[in-house]
Amino acid sequence: MEHWVYTTSVLGYKMSFNMDTLITMWLSMLLLLVLAYFTTRHLSMVPSKLQWIGEAVVKYFNDLAKSSMGNDNAQKHIAIILTLFMFILTANLVGQLPLKLIHLAHGEFASPNNDINMTAAMAIVVSIYYIYYGVKKNGLKFFFKGFSLEGIIMTLVDTLELFVRPFSLALRLFANIFAGEVLVATVISLTHVFGPIPFMLFEIFVALIQALVFTILSTTYISLAVQEE
Repeated sequence: MEHWVYTTSVLGYKMSFNMDTLITMWLSMLLLLVLAYFTTRHLSMVPSKLQWIGEAVVKYFNDLAKSSMGNDNAQKHIAIILTLFMFILTANLVGQLPLKLIHLAHGEFASPNNDINMTAAMAIVVSIYYIYYGVKKNGLKFFFKGFSLEGIIMTLVDTLELFVRPFSLALRLFANIFAGEVLVATVISLTHVFGPIPFMLFEIFVALIQALVFTILSTTYISLAVQEE
């Protein structure tokens, strides 16, 4: 599945941009802003259905963060945790919109998470985030937690894992979303208009699961980084 690539020169360097990814990424953010506006514009002690759903999502991830890192740390880091989940879920679902009806000379409008550059960028941000707070909380000993002469091999493995985690996060999300969209596109090309519907419904389920997996793993990494023991 090709991308709509735009190449230009920036400060004398040749740079390429996947325009379809950028457009659907900004579309996802716009949809989130609109959703946030309608969810919070009339807050009430007796919540509307939309407010109730929003509060349920916040409560779920707040409880998840508190169970793994304690209340104080949870309140510090809940913003990035919620942002990750809501953006990834929205971006995954954007791929299920009928954007394929808009034909491009190259590429197609699909989920921005079917681009490894998008998922890698989020994984790198998460890695920088938890390494920063890990060092801020524990100093340089963050890189040598549990260090001992007997456990030097495990210490090296744990240190290497800091740099392996972003690749794991990025590849897992990219591969699942990309494979799902290839599957749906293949079924569309082989069957009638109603044939792909079961696969598209399944991909909605996959979109939710992959957003949860990415967010829960990120929460775990942050929790491991900010704990003293």
